[in-house]
Amino acid sequence: MSLLIEEVAASGYRSLRRIRFPVGRLSVFLGANGVGKTNLYRALQLLQAAAAGGLSQELAAEGGMESALWAGKRREKDLVRVSLAAHFRAETDGATGVRPRGADYSYEVEIGLRHPTAAAFPLEAQVKEESLSFHGGRRPVKLLERRGSAASVRDEAGARLDLAGDLLASETALGMLNDQARFPALHQVRRTMLDWRFFHDIRTDSLSLLRQPCLAVTSPTLASDGSNLAAVFATLAHIRQDTRDLDRAIEDAFPGARLEVPVPGRHATFGMVFPDHPKRCFAAGELSDGTLRYLALAGALLAYRLPAFIALNEPETSLHPDLLAPLARMIVRAADRSQVWLVTHSETLAAALATHGGIEPRIVVKQDGATWIEGLRLTGDFTAED
Repeated sequence: MSLLIEEVAASGYRSLRRIRFPVGRLSVFLGANGVGKTNLYRALQLLQAAAAGGLSQELAAEGGMESALWAGKRREKDLVRVSLAAHFRAETDGATGVRPRGADYSYEVEIGLRHPTAAAFPLEAQVKEESLSFHGGRRPVKLLERRGSAASVRDEAGARLDLAGDLLASETALGMLNDQARFPALHQVRRTMLDWRFFHDIRTDSLSLLRQPCLAVTSPTLASDGSNLAAVFATLAHIRQDTRDLDRAIEDAFPGARLEVPVPGRHATFGMVFPDHPKRCFAAGELSDGTLRYLALAGALLAYRLPAFIALNEPETSLHPDLLAPLARMIVRAADRSQVWLVTHSETLAAALATHGGIEPRIVVKQDGATWIEGLRLTGDFTAED
């Protein structure tokens, strides 16, 4: 049973003073540069890092808590913390149309600065509070609860186990507890979050991994850096033996062109044949940045097995305007198989997604220095007329 993200909340992180909003099967966030779209995206990456046990490492890589904390005005009584949360629900069964009961969870983690006497580095993120709740009865049940150094977890039988002394302040309990038999609910939430894929760092320059052959290993899902793109294509062509969706997406973007994927030896490769040069196959290293990026997005969105959640950060980069409508159609098709989250500053792409996906792009703005979404109410939902 897979879990979908139903709601995301963040506070105290960079330009996210305090925000909570629903997430759909396809979520599109449109806004100008500098309004904080990437911080919304980054909040989800940090949640995944919490599940992987690398939250402190992720925050250290972006400058430590000094860099991550909300830099705007705060009241004296406000805690100096970053709070991240997500609510999950079970996906409706495609065959029966029935959503499983009692399969909703919420995870929250709060990170703050070290105590002056704590054994930690000065700017290292410290987990202050953490919880995983099950929402299946009259009231939520805390499966994992942590406050400071006190932490406990419920096992499959409902027995509460003390984690005191087993956790460092810099590590998350969700990342540490990896026992499927004893903690099946924690394992399910953690596995779901680890399956998320973030595509924002796919390079197309001359040294790009996309332009290089890759090892011929069956690859049902594209890596976040796109390094196994040739193997993803080879998996569709020679393992699944079905490239109809991929061929349709290429024809949509480059009429008359076709993708060539030779049977792999030790390495997998691919190339493109264009109608202007029907006898010439252009290798990946010869393709334009825009063509290569579109193919990488096709690999991310049309792979043999899609992750539970796909996040795209400004996928329109390097693409010719004529490719935005085909890209939108490809994204909409992917949303039938996965949950897709997208941030963009392209009004053209957002409009195409609205047309083909039947969704309303959310406009991200700045209000008093804080990132906000037009039409979002303080209750965490959007206005009825939206």
